Amino acid sequence: MRIGWPRRVFSQVLLVQLTITTGVTALATGLFLAPLSSQLDDQAMHRALAIAQTTAARPELDDQLRTSRPTPDGPIQAQAEQIRRSTGAEYVVVMDRNGVRWSHTSPEQIGRRVSTDPSEVLAGRELMEIDRGTLGRSARGKVPLRDENGAIVGAVSVGIAYENVRDRLLSAVPGLLAYAGGALAVGAIAAYLVARRLQRRTHDLAFSDISALLVEREAMLHSIREGVLALDERGRIRLINDEAQRLLDLDPTDTGRPLHEVLPQGRTADVLAGHVTGADLLTVSNGRVLVANRMPTDDGGAVATLRDRTELERLGRELDGTRGLIDALRAQDHEHANRLHTLLGLLELELYEEAVEFITEAVGVHRATAEQVTERVHDALLASLLVGKATVAAERGVSLRVSPHTWLPNRVIDPPGLVTIVGNLVDNALDAAPGAPDPAVEIELYAEGCTLLVRVTDTGPGIPVDQRELIFNEGWTTKAPPAHGKRGIGLALVRRLAERQGGSARVSGPDTGGAEFTIVLPDALTEEPR
Repeated sequence: MRIGWPRRVFSQVLLVQLTITTGVTALATGLFLAPLSSQLDDQAMHRALAIAQTTAARPELDDQLRTSRPTPDGPIQAQAEQIRRSTGAEYVVVMDRNGVRWSHTSPEQIGRRVSTDPSEVLAGRELMEIDRGTLGRSARGKVPLRDENGAIVGAVSVGIAYENVRDRLLSAVPGLLAYAGGALAVGAIAAYLVARRLQRRTHDLAFSDISALLVEREAMLHSIREGVLALDERGRIRLINDEAQRLLDLDPTDTGRPLHEVLPQGRTADVLAGHVTGADLLTVSNGRVLVANRMPTDDGGAVATLRDRTELERLGRELDGTRGLIDALRAQDHEHANRLHTLLGLLELELYEEAVEFITEAVGVHRATAEQVTERVHDALLASLLVGKATVAAERGVSLRVSPHTWLPNRVIDPPGLVTIVGNLVDNALDAAPGAPDPAVEIELYAEGCTLLVRVTDTGPGIPVDQRELIFNEGWTTKAPPAHGKRGIGLALVRRLAERQGGSARVSGPDTGGAEFTIVLPDALTEEPR
């Protein structure tokens, strides 16, 4: 019966990790045993050299070497034997510049020349070696012996008894095998725990299922018409689909790079990095108006989605223009009917000169209003809105004026949003102004760089100080709700649109009375062309 490869992730990972753990343990044990002989040699030589250096550092040795004789009961022999017994060395030999021993384990060797050539150590070099001398094979360390002036007066040679390497190796094998067995057991337990955790995280799926899910995710991400950008905890791009590459003008090679390196500084980078928070944030990238949303992830990163609003801008312009035209036509319907009745009466009374003067005055008022708006407001959608509102204001008996400081170039990023802001503010002002002795509404649209200031002032009763923040809350109103719906959403929408574009909305009471609404939109206009 053939045993096949397990299909579950848990079984595969556990089997692979057990195999790896066993192999690594065996390899580590073998690699440890292989250089053990050389390691034992090296340890013995370093130990001998350290004892020799410590012995040569004794300040009284050089004096005793000059003032005494090489005898078995001499002071140098006594010191050397003391050092040998305390350190466990096989021998400690002190020699003079002629290579004559002044100390030795065998007293009969004192006064004789050493069996090995001492020229190198007497020349000032420190030596470590494995050699065979009168006491057999040993690990040796030799250092020069210097006087207080640094002159070499002799040398110190220390030997460590060198045991049979094979015997030491064999004695170490049981301990190594015990450690290897313990390491293997720990590795097996760790492999089981890792495999269990992986089983829970993968929902016990097979690798083929995970691979299929990954392929399906890639196909889905790159096929949807909404940009998806994933960032890690350090702000580096870890996933970007085709639509996001198109909207942000990025390449697949930008994956793995920090966001601030691939995007220029501006609102788009701030929104994607999380410096600007909120839902459905408007931003501009490469001439495209984008709606961005950002959601943090549990690992400290984030996933951002981008929708291209540029394609909807034309439809929005047409829709808002149609609404403005309908409002203007509705207001002009009553006004023209009254003027036609007046003109008919003048003609029936045969007051021809008065009729001509009446028509000339009516046409001149409309022409003057249109020219005043179009000279200062170069965005067609905003200009048509203001001309239509002027007609509605005239019907209500309110004077709608455009401030002489008004200047709006044709560089508006989101004309429909600006139409919503200005339209709501003007409608509220027209509702509040008729109660004043001289009802009037003044509009100011002032552009400086990419920032747009919108100010609408009326001569109405004004807003009490304690209610100037409440009026921007959705559902809050001082007017009776109509039968077909609810009120209290106009100013809330104005503030939401302003904050979505990184701006602000506030209301104050000017000295002349009434209310003054000020909207600041920092990124409402595109860069001015050179």
